[in-house]
Amino acid sequence: MEEKDQITVIVEDLCEYALDREDVKWVADATPDSEDFNLNKLEYELHLLKIVSVGWSISYYLQDDASRDAVIEPFWKNIHDVSGDLSHATSLLIGADINYFEILRSRLDSYVKAMSMEKGDNPATVIGPCFAEFCGNSQNLIASMAGSKIFMAAVSGVKNYLNAAGYKI
Repeated sequence: MEEKDQITVIVEDLCEYALDREDVKWVADATPDSEDFNLNKLEYELHLLKIVSVGWSISYYLQDDASRDAVIEPFWKNIHDVSGDLSHATSLLIGADINYFEILRSRLDSYVKAMSMEKGDNPATVIGPCFAEFCGNSQNLIASMAGSKIFMAAVSGVKNYLNAAGYKI
């Protein structure tokens, strides 16, 4: 397979993985009820975090690879296109304009900022409380653990996929 075709398959697979909701539903269903947050909000935020985590992981793992831009740019373009469809459908449903991609961009900026402020060995320890804050309470351990779990699963999934695709990570 030509390199361009291989990259197209990689981008499609990573987009599909980012948008897949099965692990998000599993984590949300396994999360106990709490008065500090709404479970629907938790599931919504988990899905945003998964998409952002996959995109961040691609950039992180391919930061020194020549094909980085050839993977990350179409990944975010595909996410942008899907976000446009979601925004339109949601806007029709609730009667208000929603820009799903801008929400994703804002979340990515917030998570990257949080990670840059805390120079630790494990970004999941920073992502968890930041995620919990988006759920309504940065001190909520249940929400923090749910966010950390999705982040670690997404990062690990991207790493394993890229390794299997022949990248040296």
